[in-house]
Amino acid sequence: LLPGCELTASTKSYTFQVDEEDDSDHILALSVVCLSDGAKDECNVVEVVGRNHENQEIAVPVANLKLSCQPLLSLDNFKLQPPVTFRLAAGSGPVHLSGWHRIMHKEDASFEVDDDLSDEDEEELPPIMPAKK
Repeated sequence: LLPGCELTASTKSYTFQVDEEDDSDHILALSVVCLSDGAKDECNVVEVVGRNHENQEIAVPVANLKLSCQPLLSLDNFKLQPPVTFRLAAGSGPVHLSGWHRIMHKEDASFEVDDDLSDEDEEELPPIMPAKK
């Protein structure tokens, strides 16, 4: 679980990363972004900074919050692959982010194919007969 983080004027970014030697698959999901106590009525833009398929850094805005019109945004478990940085691109916050982190171990994701089934074991169906008139 990711307990959450808070972005403010003094702490404008938070990076979530995993151990590079860990060969497990990690999924980070962002659930809710909301303004916290003490927020001003200004636009607070939160962006996610990650890497694309060419390993180039990209930043994508995911929330634009304003106390008077949209203080909270549900992102419905927006899934990201670590490492990822959350950055307060505009505004002074405080903005609280919450979500969850799931670790899928390689051995847990594997499954065994049941080789006991073969064509010989299939039940033979009776032939289809023409309808009687």
